[in-house]
Amino acid sequence: MSIFKNAAVAIVTPFKEEDLSVNYDAFAELIDFQIDNGTDCIVVCGSTGEAATMTEQEHLDVCKFCIDYVKGRVPVIAGSGSNCTQTAINLSKEIAGYGADGLLVIHPYYNKATQKGLIKHFTMVAEEVKGTPIVLYNVPSRTGGAIEPATVAQLVRDVPNIVGIKEASGDISKIVKLMTLTDGNIELYSGNDDQVVPLMSMGGLGVISVVSNIAPRAVHDMCDKFLSGDVAGAAKLQRDTLDLCENLFSEVNPIPVKKAVNMMGFNAGPLRMPLTEMEEEHAQKLAAAMRAFGLIK
Repeated sequence: MSIFKNAAVAIVTPFKEEDLSVNYDAFAELIDFQIDNGTDCIVVCGSTGEAATMTEQEHLDVCKFCIDYVKGRVPVIAGSGSNCTQTAINLSKEIAGYGADGLLVIHPYYNKATQKGLIKHFTMVAEEVKGTPIVLYNVPSRTGGAIEPATVAQLVRDVPNIVGIKEASGDISKIVKLMTLTDGNIELYSGNDDQVVPLMSMGGLGVISVVSNIAPRAVHDMCDKFLSGDVAGAAKLQRDTLDLCENLFSEVNPIPVKKAVNMMGFNAGPLRMPLTEMEEEHAQKLAAAMRAFGLIK
């Protein structure tokens, strides 16, 4: 059974203006907005959530708050990966103990790894949290390395609780190979908002989405239409969200999406360094795309 189908939001983490601490009141509002508008799963402490700028304790606290606040209304998947295997194990064990429905474990970054090293890394993490499903996260543009299709297939075959992958490589041919090697027996989620329908056509179950932060209903409906057999309707929504998507990635994520959430009247607050505020020219284009989509006036 899949952790979720349709659309998960890679949710932003709100920070307070005065001291950059986590704004839990604002976070609760964002979670409610997502659930009230059709989001099928919350993914907390990922790249979009600025987890890389949190202390380990902040990371744990944000995950626990999200799990406790959601209270089972939708599944919660928590980022628990690291470039250090032992750190990934420690985070994963602690967050699994909070009751996370799944863990998102990224390819080790900076020091990278061979494919043999990746198999050992992911296996060691999974064996410490045998009761919790794990979704691998393949995003070579951020990590400097890729989880190859044969590696994913071996992990899914040999490690029972490694069940899926968030695919953000953008390499459709390798995704086709992955689905061939696994015979489709993997929970495939798009990690790119502009490739949701193409990945679902290969057997994907949905998306872990940045766009969902501001347009949760549209992203949910896109996935739901596809899984319900309305491929043309899903494709239209994919096309309709393209301008929004392009503007949300005009600068490094999550710079634009945090700006967009603030434009909608939520108190997402500032970014943590080394991320800086969006360039005004890009912000104006983003606002125009949001107005055209009916998100702001």
